[in-house]
Parts: sequence; structure tokens; C-alpha cells
Amino acid sequence: MLETVDLDKRIPRDEYRKIFEELSIKVSVLQRNAKEAGVPVIISFEGLDGAGKGSRINDLIQAIDPRNYLVHSIRTPTEDERMRPFLWRYWTKTPSRGRIAIFDRSWYARVYTKRASGKISGEEMAAALRDIGAFERQLADSGAVIVKFFLHIDRSEQKKRFKKLEKNPSTAWRITDKDWRSHKSFDDYLRVIDDVIAKTDFDFAPWTVVEAVDGRFANIKIMQTFINAVERGIERAVTPAAAQPARTAPPMPNLNSSILARVDLSRFLSREEYAENLERRQKRLRELEHQIYTRRIPLIIVYEGWDAAGKGGNIRRVIQEMDPRGYEVIPVAAPNDIERAHHYLWRFWCAVPKAGHITIFDRSWYGRVLVERVEGFCAEEDWRRAYREINEMEEHLANFGAVLVKFWLEIDRDEQLRRFEERKSIPHKNWKITDEDWRNREKWDLYREAVDEMLFRTSTPAAPWTIVESNSKHYARTKTMDTIIARLEAEIGG
Repeated sequence: MLETVDLDKRIPRDEYRKIFEELSIKVSVLQRNAKEAGVPVIISFEGLDGAGKGSRINDLIQAIDPRNYLVHSIRTPTEDERMRPFLWRYWTKTPSRGRIAIFDRSWYARVYTKRASGKISGEEMAAALRDIGAFERQLADSGAVIVKFFLHIDRSEQKKRFKKLEKNPSTAWRITDKDWRSHKSFDDYLRVIDDVIAKTDFDFAPWTVVEAVDGRFANIKIMQTFINAVERGIERAVTPAAAQPARTAPPMPNLNSSILARVDLSRFLSREEYAENLERRQKRLRELEHQIYTRRIPLIIVYEGWDAAGKGGNIRRVIQEMDPRGYEVIPVAAPNDIERAHHYLWRFWCAVPKAGHITIFDRSWYGRVLVERVEGFCAEEDWRRAYREINEMEEHLANFGAVLVKFWLEIDRDEQLRRFEERKSIPHKNWKITDEDWRNREKWDLYREAVDEMLFRTSTPAAPWTIVESNSKHYARTKTMDTIIARLEAEIGG
């Protein structure tokens, strides 16, 4: 692809000034329209060293309100970033609705640079590109406009620009031995980049190759591409959902065969039996916490379950003897205004633990396919699509080396009522019971159907669900601790 690009394209200075002024007005109007329509815009600038990414970004943003964009210069990852999944530092920088994020290098640079230098295998590159495709599709499906530019120059032009930068004392620092080594491997880099572009030229996030030898021509092409992409994004945002083609997941097979119906809630553990080995289990959890810290293994524990199923008490017993510096418990409630302005997974990506640390979610991203589904807080298309998005996210976390442990705490309807009444009658437990809990109870059958489908669609080899029989709190606490211990011992080899 890249070898066929005509790099001799030019625009005369006088013609350029007129076109640039007209396009600048359009860009200015469109970025305001995107803000009003709540459309997030993500612009990725990739290109070979010396292709002029900084200059092209600077010329584009002159027409944009500086309060409405943020430029991210992506370079060698920091120590903190290296301790997170590959896409973490990009997810956390995705813009809220109506804002613009511009990336000077993006999630692609790491892939093609490492592949060209032989630091990752073809299989590793393929896996990274699959993760990138999922990342971009998830953002695009939520309404984001993704514009990807590759600024292309030839080998002789790169050499000329390197020498020009070296001659100027104020810019000489920008050219390093590493840049010259890359220049010697110019053709190798180009072949890898060509392959990456071909494999990631998605209809929802297409590439635009920009002939960047002439800066004026490059600016015009970039601005026109930006305008076209944002216009389409705004049109999609304001088009009534009924007028858009429906995209749904296939129906769940054999819905009458309930996963939850097979759970044996008679499982019981007495207080004496529970207390007998509690200290041993908690001590083992503390030992394993230290071991995964030294081995840099992140642990993510997800708690979902019925209201009053005992999630809080269960979590307290798990962490009781652990080092509090090594874990964080995230209580998940309804999203706030900032969280609602982002993709629904954004707030969870922001809470992903560093390598060697533990994050426990008291409720999680599964709210998308539970409460948001049942209460109608999102469209059917959105929660159906979420099964795939959640599986993709969890697979990416697992590929990074994270251990994911997911619990569904199951109780029956009678036990829930008994616990509700107990909370209502005991003064120091009153705060635990709300009108919303009673309303949710009225929708028990709808929630049960949603839970069954969630368990069916999102229990994967990388992140299986563990159903915890929780009518007996002592049994439930023992089972969760034993499950965590077993998963970690399997990961570290005993």
C-alpha cells in the first residue's frame, strides 16, 4: 500500500492560504457542533520519525477551541504504565462526550516499533492488533469518532529532515542514535507498518495515509478528513435510533434451562466449622498476597449478587488479615456525571490494579447487563453488545497476566426477604435497606433472567464465574476464600 503512495503532491502557497482559511472555519464550527451533540473525537497521528506529526497537529488545532481538546504525546511508557495492561494508558485518556483527544503517536507505535525491531513475535503482534480492534470498535459503537492518520515520507526525505534538525542547536537533541538506527531499517519499518495498516483499516476506524513531504498538502488532507469524519459522527448521533439498523446478539439458547435453578442453596456450614479454619485461610491469603506482589501478578476480584446476599461481609473476611497497602476495594454505585460522559467501561479501566496489586470490585461492569438492562437505563442494543465488550476487556486483562476471579452470590427469595426484614428491624443495620432494594425485589424474575444470561455469555476460560451458594453466609465466605486461594496457587504453581 505505502509504496504506491504519490509523495510528490503539492499545493501552491496562494491556493493553500485560501483553502486553509475556508477549512479552518469548517473545523471550528464542527468542533462546536460535536460538543453540542456530545460526540467524542479521537485523533491518532502516526508516522515515521521526521514526518512532521507535531507541526501537523499544531496547524490543525489552531481552528479548535483550546478548552475543548487535549494533546497526548505518547512516548516510552513510565514505570507505572509498564505495570498496567497495554491499553490502560489509552483507555484512561479517552475523551468525554463532546471533547477531542489528539494522540501524537498512539496504541499503534508500540506494536509496529517492537515488531520491526524483532522484540515481539508475529503471534504477539496479532494478539495486540486484536486487542486494538476491540478497543476501537467499543469506542466507535458508543458514538466516538476515530480518525487515524499515517504521515508518510520516503527515506531520502527522512534523512534530509534529520540532518536539518541536527544542524540547528535548538533541535539537535531531537535526533538520537536510535533515530539513525531506525533510518537504516527504513524499509523494514515500512513493511511492518504497511501490514499493520492493512490489518487495522476498519470501517469504524479507517486509516488515512497522508502524503507528508509537502506540509501544505498534508494540512489540507488532514482537515478535510477530520471534517468528513466528524460530520458523519454528528449525523449518526442525531439520527433517531429507530432509523438506524439494529444490531443484536444471537438469542441465548434454551433459556428455560436456568443456570441458577441448578444451584444447591441447602449447602451449610456451622459457625463452629467456619471458625475452625478461618484463621488458616486468612493467613494463606496474606501469604499469597505477598507472593503475587513479588511476582508482579495483578489480581482482580469481582463480586456480584442479589441485594443482601452478603457481598460486604464476604469482602471483609477476605481482606481481614491482608496488607492494606496491597489491595483496594472499589464500591460501584450509579455513575456520576463525569463517568456518564465517558464510555461505560472507562471508570473500570481507571481502577485496574498495577502488577502485583489487588483490586476488589463490589459490583462492577456487569451492571451494564444487569441493572441497566432491567431498569431500562440503556438501549437493548447497548446491553446486548456489552457481552462481547466485557469478554474482550477481560481477555485483554488476562493476556496481561491478571488473575480474574468472579463471584455471583446466590440466595433464594425467602432468604432475601428474611435479611431485608432483619435490616429493617435492627437500628444499626437500617442504612443497609433502601426503597430501591424493595423495588428491585419486585423485579426478581427479570433480574434472574438477566443473571442467567450474564453467566452463560461471560463465563470464559480466562475469566470463569464461580456461583457461591450464599443462604449460609459462613459457607459462602469459606467458598470464596478457597476459590481465591486455589486460583492463585494454580497461577504461581502451588
